[in-house]
Amino acid sequence: MPVPTLTDPPANATASAAPAAKLQGQPSQKSMTKAERRELQERQRAAKAAQKAQQQQGTGGQSKPPKSPGGPQKKAQAGETSKQMAPAAKDAAAAAAIDEATGGKAVSRSLRIFTHFGLPKPVSHAKGDIHPAIVRLGLLFSEFKICGANARCIATLTAFKSVIQDYTTPPNHTLSRHLMTHLSPQITHLVAARPMSVTMGNAIRELKLEISNSDIDMVEQDAKNALCNKIDNYIRDRIIFADEVIQELAGNKIKDGDVVLTFARSSVVEKILLNAQEEGKKFSATVIDSPPLLEGKTLLNRLTSGPNPIPCTYALLPALPSLITEVTTVLVGAHALFSNGAVYSRAGTALVAMMAKGHGIPVMVCCETYKFSEGVMVDGFGKNELAPVKVTKSTSHSEAASPSQNLEILNPLYDLTPATFITAVVTEVGLIPPSSISSIPLALGKTTL
Repeated sequence: MPVPTLTDPPANATASAAPAAKLQGQPSQKSMTKAERRELQERQRAAKAAQKAQQQQGTGGQSKPPKSPGGPQKKAQAGETSKQMAPAAKDAAAAAAIDEATGGKAVSRSLRIFTHFGLPKPVSHAKGDIHPAIVRLGLLFSEFKICGANARCIATLTAFKSVIQDYTTPPNHTLSRHLMTHLSPQITHLVAARPMSVTMGNAIRELKLEISNSDIDMVEQDAKNALCNKIDNYIRDRIIFADEVIQELAGNKIKDGDVVLTFARSSVVEKILLNAQEEGKKFSATVIDSPPLLEGKTLLNRLTSGPNPIPCTYALLPALPSLITEVTTVLVGAHALFSNGAVYSRAGTALVAMMAKGHGIPVMVCCETYKFSEGVMVDGFGKNELAPVKVTKSTSHSEAASPSQNLEILNPLYDLTPATFITAVVTEVGLIPPSSISSIPLALGKTTL
């Protein structure tokens, strides 16, 4: 039997050191499954991407700090720390990539599930042959200086009139073919500034149809004048005249002594209330508003100004439960109308309609038929747009008002009101129940620009 010497380690020490070393170190790749090895590689890539993004954004271009000396033990500890921080580093890397792609605008870093929402982007420069009217309109869209479905559609068609008039057909080309190619970058520029609305999409689709049907034998200037006349007729028939019919139909539902509630600001609802006031009807209005746009303030100024102001009550959305009991009718606008009867409108409309339905108050949606979409939408999550973040700075609450790295502001611009909460949709073809919205194309027939 050999006699242990002082230099030899004890047998029990060797046996106990092996499990400890196995706990402190990482398992070999041979003992790991294929899924575990893939997960390990993804975490390592995420950690490297997060470190690179932090060096580019956080250090502001400064040189890298010198590597700290250390042996294998420090490297093993660093590996443990990086693997523990891998999920957070992966999220940070993805958020940094999104921030870089969107120009550093307001993006929810922790709630990456909302990053597919459309973001207003500043238009720094125009790519391609972009008309100055389109460049100016893109800036107004991105800064939300032109807001609202009708206003955006009218502004877009008016800008396209300038594009068409300044257009010249190249040699060996026809206007009906080349003008479509010329309009494509103009449309792309507007979409890059702000996601396209349903009204803009329907109007552009009709405009392209009219361009393709242009007579190739017609003189170029005559063809351009004909297209501009078609645009004017579209604005007149589908928006202006439609609003006048809706004013009359919805105005007949307002009686003396009514309390009409509306949310945010709709141009057609504003015309309905002002027209009813000019007819001598005695009623009051309740304007419910919501940040960040606070469009109800503009509506309130319009209703209360003039020689015969309308008695109004202004409140934010949280005060709705205390005011809904005094309301007799709810009038709201719409951004789009889908074939399943759902209404896509300013965020907060669904809450107003739901609460009114619970109190037995009729909810009428005032919407032109050119806002109709043959698609189906079941919620406001699959497709939406983020409103701009407006932070109010004050001297006494500067720290509380300024956004921080731990505060993520999410302002969806629209929500979806199900058909069950809507009493009727007021259009230029009549009052339509939500269950019959899909019959709008049949009621209109084949409409062209």
